[in-house]
Amino acid sequence: MVRMSPASAAALAVSLAFAPGAALAQSRADENAVTQAEDAFGYSVGRESLGIYDADDARGFSPTAAGNLRIDGLYFAPVVGLPGLLIESQSIKVGLSAQGYPFAAPSGIVDISLRRPADSPGASVIVNGDSYGTLGAELDASLPVASTLSIGVGLNIARYHFADGTRNHEHTQAMVGRWRPARGVEIVPFWSAFTDYDNNSSPVYIPAGEFLPPQPRAGHFTGPWWDGINRTHFNSGLLTSVALSDNWLLRAGVFRSIRHLRNGFTYLFADLQPDGLTHRIMFADQPSNNRGISGEARLTRTVSEGPRLHTLHVSLRGREVRREYGGEDEIDVGVGSMFEDIDSPRPQFAFGEQSRDHVRQWIYGVAYDGRWKSVGELSFSISKTAYRKDTDTPDVDLTSRASPLLYNGTVTLLPLRGVAVYGGYARGFEENGSPPANAVNRSDALPAILTRQIDGGVRVDLAPHLRAVAGVFDLSRPYFGFDQSSHYVQIGTTRSRGAEFSLSGNVSDQLALVAGGVLLSPRVEADPSASGAIGARPVGIPSHIFSLDANWDAATLVRGLSLDAALSHRGRTPATTDNAVELPGRAQLDLGTRYRFAVGKVRATARFQVVNLFNERGFVVGGPGAYFPVAARSASAYLTVDL
Repeated sequence: MVRMSPASAAALAVSLAFAPGAALAQSRADENAVTQAEDAFGYSVGRESLGIYDADDARGFSPTAAGNLRIDGLYFAPVVGLPGLLIESQSIKVGLSAQGYPFAAPSGIVDISLRRPADSPGASVIVNGDSYGTLGAELDASLPVASTLSIGVGLNIARYHFADGTRNHEHTQAMVGRWRPARGVEIVPFWSAFTDYDNNSSPVYIPAGEFLPPQPRAGHFTGPWWDGINRTHFNSGLLTSVALSDNWLLRAGVFRSIRHLRNGFTYLFADLQPDGLTHRIMFADQPSNNRGISGEARLTRTVSEGPRLHTLHVSLRGREVRREYGGEDEIDVGVGSMFEDIDSPRPQFAFGEQSRDHVRQWIYGVAYDGRWKSVGELSFSISKTAYRKDTDTPDVDLTSRASPLLYNGTVTLLPLRGVAVYGGYARGFEENGSPPANAVNRSDALPAILTRQIDGGVRVDLAPHLRAVAGVFDLSRPYFGFDQSSHYVQIGTTRSRGAEFSLSGNVSDQLALVAGGVLLSPRVEADPSASGAIGARPVGIPSHIFSLDANWDAATLVRGLSLDAALSHRGRTPATTDNAVELPGRAQLDLGTRYRFAVGKVRATARFQVVNLFNERGFVVGGPGAYFPVAARSASAYLTVDL
């Protein structure tokens, strides 16, 4: 792997930024999520994203927490996510869009496309800001060292002012190499370091009864200011691809992910009253190190048989994660109004003994994908996993093991030209994230779980550049909530049934649309041994999500000008385990414009956007009975220059 000090990387990037005649293979100035998205199920490119799902929420669950991330199709189980400098684009694969991915997962797949350096020298510079006071600058550069070797460098520095008034300073460095030493061989190493300092911990609002919190003042943080989180994240990896022959392909990826936490905080507005009176409690986290390594080796054989193509995959996936947690110090910041500014002195912390987790998992399996031109597609896979988790706490040492058999199958038929009908089944073994901030066991990692999904639907090509997808799904998994001692534990199972649709493409030469929606009907079946009132609907899953993104090319008015709009609506959402409180439905409208222009050989795009135009406030669920405020209206702008 190519390594370089931050100072050397900065010098190289700056020199590339002013290289004459520089050009990137994929222009950053051309990034536009509406015109580039293939469907409405979730897509992001650069600083833009759209769709009804994202990496933390697909069909009511989190693909990221489940461990269903892929880098260029290969298994990736990070401790911390990749920075934007390393990501070309990211899409959510569910239903028909997930077909063709070996070893499909019930909670969907987050497919990350790694940003590779171009074959020609060039650079992109981005400067950005918003109405809260955020300022940032980013630089991506490519340098061909030889005809077979290119190096990419990325730098980002930003001072963020967030919607709730908290602040943060961060900087990121990244490098990517691309080496093709022989025909059919590609080696791609990458490395990144992200440093986050004085990042204030956002308050978590926890009402004392069956009501929503009072609305906080927009863009204002009431303190204390010493609760700054300081941490450094490292990600590195190596992707290789070797064409052994015309019909044999070997791909492998190994990824290393590290988080160094120097200090961290969880900030609770506990026992919050309707008038804003609250008990402020801070949990200070002591220094800790979490690290993990993951990857996959996959051998693929393809056989062409006239109109039929057969593909067989043999795969070995694995991960090892070591995590330190617990021993935090609880600080009573006092009772008072949530609207009152405080600036208490930083206390001396008294930490307890930490706990440690060590997870090791191997997954080996085979997958088949068969495609028959104008007829359809059949795919299936079977995997065996060997999972072990050792937990070392101050009170007890525990070991848990599991070795379930995992499988999935899909079939697609093409009954008419431009029409595809599909169906599938998947059984997965997935991670389950962490408890919410107001849980006694907030620092623990939840146990891995078995999940199941059945789905089906249809895709229709309405026009050469306009496609519609509609489908239904039935997803089952264990359900977690609070017991009588406020521990976040399994209290039942949830079955989420839903219907989703997507319409994407060009309605005309000037108008591009990406519209989508999902109707959800989840139900909870409580365990007989579970205590307390458990509602019929799971916490945090809305009744529906609708989104509409449009981009209008206004070049007939002003050359290089386009206008865009994003309209979304999120339905009623249960907010407590007993369903006594729910968030009302909320709509949001964003409006924006971009202006593309050139000065000589330099190409640029100026982007301006107003988010939440009508200032629709509210809350999002951060766990049963815990809330974060929705951001108020804000304006943002950035300028992208391709050199």
